[in-house]
Amino acid sequence: MNIYLICTGNTCRSPMAEAILRSKGIDGMAVRSAGIYAQDGWPISQHAQVLIDEANMPHTPVSRAISQEDLEWADLILTMTEAHKAALLHVNPAVEQKTFTLKGFVQAGKDGDVHDPFGGDLETYRHTFAELSRIIDELEQKLAEGK
Repeated sequence: MNIYLICTGNTCRSPMAEAILRSKGIDGMAVRSAGIYAQDGWPISQHAQVLIDEANMPHTPVSRAISQEDLEWADLILTMTEAHKAALLHVNPAVEQKTFTLKGFVQAGKDGDVHDPFGGDLETYRHTFAELSRIIDELEQKLAEGK
């Protein structure tokens, strides 16, 4: 299964979510992340980098813009917010059947956004990292049940 995680600039939430999910080492799963308004090659947030390094997780240290190739590659596209989902589907309606918010997918239709730590201090990022860790644990369980 190929999972594509999407946020705004691919410097905070989606890189942390990618690192958390990738660190689980789930057989047969590949993970990528990108941003709706990202530019290729920008460094991820310093605070996101610190938390990923503290957890000793494999990660992608630079941002990526959404690409048509990655949209086609993905079996499942998970956005951090409803607004990300709407923006993505506005430009790429063909991926609607495989696009969900992360929270909406794992919590059976309960929509909600993952908190955006952008501009916050390390503790703000730590809160979002913990939130993503809980949600990714739920995602792992849901995917295991679906096999």
